[in-house]
Amino acid sequence: MSLQIGEKAPEFTLRANNGQEVSLTDFKGKNIILYFYPKDMTPGCTTEACDFRDQHEKFEELNAVILGISPDPISRHEKFIEKHGLPFLLLADEDHEAAEQYDVWKLKKNFGKEYMGIERSTFLINKEGNLVKEWRKVKVQGHVEEALEYLRKEQ
Repeated sequence: MSLQIGEKAPEFTLRANNGQEVSLTDFKGKNIILYFYPKDMTPGCTTEACDFRDQHEKFEELNAVILGISPDPISRHEKFIEKHGLPFLLLADEDHEAAEQYDVWKLKKNFGKEYMGIERSTFLINKEGNLVKEWRKVKVQGHVEEALEYLRKEQ
């Protein structure tokens, strides 16, 4: 399935670290920064999460909510949030249903091994629920600032 900029973002419902079921429609009227990342507690994912944490207020000022998604279970998300003081929801996509909808569940290669996993990606969804920007194969360094800058221009 290919995502088209300007079209409705694929809807999903996943459990969040706060115990609630969360859907994109819960945030209608807000911009959504939806970021997919491979795994809690790993160096790149920790840096990315902490960058989002450090810029969280600036995103809020732009009427944006940040949602992180990985295949990790809720218990691991809770530890990750607690350890790094993350002020946004992390969603558990253990069956990679949302990841497949957003076409970020990919064959990866690492140290000669092949396996399926999340390709680090971020999506900006506007107040109407439409996809306005996607960043694929994200490099962590400077990414959060780039997303913030883009959102500022969109306002």
